[in-house]
Amino acid sequence: MASPTSTGSTPERANGRGFDRGAAVTRSLLGYGVVVGPFYLAVGLIQAFVRDGFSFARHPLSVLANGAGGWIQTANFALTGLMVIAAAVGFWRMPTPRLRAASGFLGAYGAFVFAAAFFRADPMDGFPPGTPLGVPTTMTTMGMLHFVVGALGFVCFAISGFCAARPLSRRNEKSLARLSLFSGVAILVGFVGGPFIPGLSSPTAGIWFAVVVGWVWLAVLSLKLYRLAPSPNC
Repeated sequence: MASPTSTGSTPERANGRGFDRGAAVTRSLLGYGVVVGPFYLAVGLIQAFVRDGFSFARHPLSVLANGAGGWIQTANFALTGLMVIAAAVGFWRMPTPRLRAASGFLGAYGAFVFAAAFFRADPMDGFPPGTPLGVPTTMTTMGMLHFVVGALGFVCFAISGFCAARPLSRRNEKSLARLSLFSGVAILVGFVGGPFIPGLSSPTAGIWFAVVVGWVWLAVLSLKLYRLAPSPNC
């Protein structure tokens, strides 16, 4: 009888070779962590280039959920959130390094991104066309909920980076540990302190900074974990 593997599954024989379904699932889940950031940015950037009135200097991608074609960004949030949750489950299933705390906060981030699909950001600063220029002085209830889930999501994303740093350092993955710490700080500073960062002209620029750094960290770490995960071929 085959013995259970570190992923909690029992290898099954296929074509005369052992195949660990649990290990295959873990690798598949981690693959979502590699592709989710490029997916989110590609869908968002394509919309940003083709939709009238959008300005990278003034608008976050979340405002694309407004106006004609807004359903595309809504779907982008929903699919992105689900892929982040899948990656978090992959983190949880890793036998080493143990990233349970990072997995929990990463999964929470995915849940908040998914929730953003249901709470649309308010129109702002000329987008969609016909919206008055300038940042609105008041928020609708829907816009406030979007801001709240976004803020909670960024905090969870940052904490997941902090939580990953220690187990990675223990495994002597010093570069990844430093990247994890840097990403946690960058996400928090970019979201909260955008106006105070030299070279960033607006809070929106800070959000762009936080988003890009966070996705890069998740892709790099997920790829590393994918390579460290047990092979499904026994």
